Amino acid sequence: MMPSIPKLPAKSYVLCILLIVVCEISTSEVPRPRGVPLSHNPLYNPAKDFVCLDNSLSIPFSQVNDDYCDCPDASDEPGTSACIHGTFFCMNVGHTSTYISSSRVNDGICDCCDGTDEYVKGKCANNCQELGQSAMKEAARQSELLKAGKQIRASMCEMGIKLKAEKKDKLVIFAAQKIEAEKIMREKEQIKKNIEELESAALEQYRQIEEENKRIKQEEENKKNRQEAEDTFVRFDSNKDGIVEVSELQSLHTFDRDRNGEVTVEEAKYFLNSKDSMSLEDFVVEAWPAMKPFLMLDEGLYKPPQPAGVGEVEEVPINGEEPTTEAEFEEEGVNEEEDEEDEEHPEEEEEHEETNPEVTYDEETQNLIEKATAARSEFTEADQSVRDIQSEITKIEEYLNKDFGPDEAFAPLEGECFDYMDYEYIYRLCPFDKATQQQKSGSSDTRLGSWSKWSNQNYDAMLYDRGQSCWNGPQRSTTVAISCGSENKLTSVSEPNRCEYHFTFETPAACYKATTEGIKDIHDEL
Repeated sequence: MMPSIPKLPAKSYVLCILLIVVCEISTSEVPRPRGVPLSHNPLYNPAKDFVCLDNSLSIPFSQVNDDYCDCPDASDEPGTSACIHGTFFCMNVGHTSTYISSSRVNDGICDCCDGTDEYVKGKCANNCQELGQSAMKEAARQSELLKAGKQIRASMCEMGIKLKAEKKDKLVIFAAQKIEAEKIMREKEQIKKNIEELESAALEQYRQIEEENKRIKQEEENKKNRQEAEDTFVRFDSNKDGIVEVSELQSLHTFDRDRNGEVTVEEAKYFLNSKDSMSLEDFVVEAWPAMKPFLMLDEGLYKPPQPAGVGEVEEVPINGEEPTTEAEFEEEGVNEEEDEEDEEHPEEEEEHEETNPEVTYDEETQNLIEKATAARSEFTEADQSVRDIQSEITKIEEYLNKDFGPDEAFAPLEGECFDYMDYEYIYRLCPFDKATQQQKSGSSDTRLGSWSKWSNQNYDAMLYDRGQSCWNGPQRSTTVAISCGSENKLTSVSEPNRCEYHFTFETPAACYKATTEGIKDIHDEL
């Protein structure tokens, strides 16, 4: 019967095993070449030729770390800078082991915290213990931060899922409301159409009467204008030969355009359309429209148009001359003709009006007009109601189509904004909407980008593009780096490239998994 072995506490048992391992290593381990990790120690046996780790070459072990690169993969020079593409292993007992480029070995700069990379001069202090302690404290802090963030994230996920469910319920309600609103709108549209047909038929009679009155008035105006033209022709035809000639106009001071005391041939021809003479019919058609404003001015009947709101001002001759210049007069003469045409065709100004306020309608027609006006108003309201409902539906659909990350954790951030201030600007991030910049002086903000997408599937970076264009540059854009934090906070802003901005944002929504970013694993190498 075998004697019983006393049971040891778990901690004591682990310590015993650890001591045994240390003893075995200390008695059996072959000294490692400089720059070789523990895991590769068996590959560097001084009793054998060294085989390059890529199996490309076998060399005497004496050529390992001889400051000459023999192996294509640089594995024969782990502790020197001979191979430009090689690596050196820093043990860093008490802190994190790491690799550095062989080019940094013995370059005068301490890269390994244990100083082993600068073994030639050996002037690097070993501060691995201090760094290890700091790293452990940071790891503990990050662990607590992650724990707290995860608790907040759980409530954010719950809220995000609830928000999405509420949006879906509202979408169903709005869809039903839209169907009913469209039905009402179609009914109002048909009522409007029916009453407008009756209104149009009733108003057509008044339109015909108005058109007839306008036609009669126009004929009277044309007749009056022709009579004035004929009377003027007779007055200018001094020799009564039925022709008005240049010489006959030269005798009239009215046509002295430059006011130099005489009417030249050119001035006279101007009013005869560059002709030497004209018959009555040609005079009425070609000469009279140009002459009439000059004659009206000469007789004091023509008054240049006054700007709106300006009262009448008495015209005072300056140096014995007319106050209106020739160029102004000619332009005004043309405008006078246009004004006359406008007066002759007032229907052009009124054609867009539903009714003519100057016309008195019979009671039946007036009732139709009022009913049609009411029907148009009701249809407009019904149509606007459909548009408003559709606008709400569109907003909800846009919300539901947004990717708010795992478990809808980022959904509560939608609709919120977070600010960051530096010495000159106030930066604002509105997640899933926009990023802006505003001077502290209070000027209008500049859009640095509108929500576009997540930059990757890890949900740790957002892209906001299509911002305002820079002066002679591209459109502004912003990348937002997302990290775990105990609160929602915009922590920094930079502009690494012109018109390209970089925000950092902390939020519990990003605390969905343990990350090693900024946290180093602590290894105590034996």
